[in-house]
Amino acid sequence: MVGNNTAYNTNAPKSVGPWRSTNKLVKIMNDSFYDLPCPVNLNAWWSFGSMLGLCLVIQLLSGLLLSAHYTAHEDMAFDSVVHIMRNVEKGWMLRNIHANGSSMFFICIYAHIARGLYYGSYLDKTVWYFGVHLFLLTMAEAFLGYTLPWGQMSYWGATVITNMLSVSPVVGESMLRYVWGGWTVCNATLKRFYTLHFLLPFVMVAVVFLHLFFLHEKGSNNPLGIESGTMCVPFHPFYTIKDLFGYVCFSFFFMYLVCVDPELLGNHLNYWPANPMKTPIHVQPEWYFMFAYAILRSIPHKAGGVYVMFLSIVVLYLIPTLHTGKYGSLCFYPLNQVVFWVLVGSFISLTWIGARPVREPYIILGQCLSVIYFSSLLLNPLSLWVWDKLLEYPKFCVSRPVDLKWFKFLAYFKLLKLVNRENSAREWANKCSKM
Repeated sequence: MVGNNTAYNTNAPKSVGPWRSTNKLVKIMNDSFYDLPCPVNLNAWWSFGSMLGLCLVIQLLSGLLLSAHYTAHEDMAFDSVVHIMRNVEKGWMLRNIHANGSSMFFICIYAHIARGLYYGSYLDKTVWYFGVHLFLLTMAEAFLGYTLPWGQMSYWGATVITNMLSVSPVVGESMLRYVWGGWTVCNATLKRFYTLHFLLPFVMVAVVFLHLFFLHEKGSNNPLGIESGTMCVPFHPFYTIKDLFGYVCFSFFFMYLVCVDPELLGNHLNYWPANPMKTPIHVQPEWYFMFAYAILRSIPHKAGGVYVMFLSIVVLYLIPTLHTGKYGSLCFYPLNQVVFWVLVGSFISLTWIGARPVREPYIILGQCLSVIYFSSLLLNPLSLWVWDKLLEYPKFCVSRPVDLKWFKFLAYFKLLKLVNRENSAREWANKCSKM
């Protein structure tokens, strides 16, 4: 009887869930990462998002440590970098981590953007727009950091890039002088760039949290681009293991760059101190800006080149509005898969062209590849529409379902309709449906 009374005792302690679900502060992190419902079919391309978080942490920590030894002055900046490399304990490794970390950052960014374009992640417009904001902030941060060593390429790269402000109508020259803090790139420019380079990462962290907040509000996309609310698994352990494997692969390549070949993605001219009286033969940015630089120099008009280069980046804002397909993922659109890989090929080729001298045949190749780059972006919505129309099911013409794999049937059907042979089209459809 005592046991029965206890069983119905309403004052008995109730069973509670795990502590991560009861603690209010921990519950926020738990719902965002540990128990976050994720589509069951995410592939390895989704790991680049978490790799970007790892890159951001690496850059923040290494940059903070480097700032303790760096001197933002035109007479001492280059020497302070040499001091870090030679005299600071493990300073060479710290500097190589920060310098090559930016390259790894952009490798992951470009893979992340490519995955979003291929699988239709841009259809979640809020998440996509915050991602593009982050991309632009990262580009600005990388440019500012590139000028800080105050080497020969840093100085002239800053001169060329900041001169683009002069193409702005009315206020261009005034903006340029304000950014420089004088009549040319000088000590005031270096101090301003260093201040912005130190502060921008904190803005980026805030935007990252907004990006993740809106992403977790609706949930991740998946390779099929369809709703996956009923086919989800918790983030841990299914995707923590996958992300850890991605971190290991990332670390192998990253450590190769840091310890074995730190100048593989760098420029040897930056080991010469800045000399305002001697212009390098070929002024070029870091490799991750080469595609935009190749587009810039492919147009002989200064203002036109700057505008088109800027358009090649901000066109990402237009991608969601250009989508005309019935499905999000390109796995349902063979034509668009070809267009996508043409876009990727033109991007890689433009990156290569940007590192070549400004002479033939690289000039004409850069112009052709620039046309291909923009054409592939414009052809994407058209090919989506064409493929959807091609695969429209002619329900009004047949008495039973037709296998959509019969491409021959569809092609003849559309051709007959195009030449206004409605009766022949119906006869062909009925004939094929009885086969």
